[in-house]
Amino acid sequence: MARARNLQVMKVPAAMLKRLLLLSAMSLLVPGAAMAQDARFPAISGHGPIVPAPDADNQPDPSIRYRVVFNITKAPTDPAQPNPSIVKVARFLNLLATRGIRPAAGDIVAIVHGPATPLVMNDAAYQAKFKVAKPNLPLIAALKGAGAQVHVCSQALHGQNIAADSTAKDVQVDLAALTTLATLQLQGFALIPD
Repeated sequence: MARARNLQVMKVPAAMLKRLLLLSAMSLLVPGAAMAQDARFPAISGHGPIVPAPDADNQPDPSIRYRVVFNITKAPTDPAQPNPSIVKVARFLNLLATRGIRPAAGDIVAIVHGPATPLVMNDAAYQAKFKVAKPNLPLIAALKGAGAQVHVCSQALHGQNIAADSTAKDVQVDLAALTTLATLQLQGFALIPD
């Protein structure tokens, strides 16, 4: 019995050694930066980097249908950088992807309002307001490509004097963040606060 137990313990390091050898062999074929990028951005390339931790507790569960609404309210400290709150949506999708989970279209929603509202502006309107190119457009497009939706509160647009027609084409204008948040939670979406 002691010998069988020792053999079992030895299997884990052998498996790890095999993985390391495979990764080493792959590194000869693929530049290291590309390998790191794949691990850090498994769903949304270039946005919301993660560090895979396959042995950590509370991994995403592939048997669960993830339906999540992100409440996006904070403005970035630098308007030339992507809004960290919308980057969090990409990070969530990257974390799910570590377990092979790709949420269905419309199951991940970001509702933007309050000081974060300008992040939904199209490039021309954003440049006019902040004198810099809009950093959020590529991320919004990538989120849409992954099936996530970005919504904005029409009340917040009005409150910040942003015309509805100056929003990015991939953004949906809702009546109010209050009603969107209530409706989605009543439909079973989990809320991720800002």
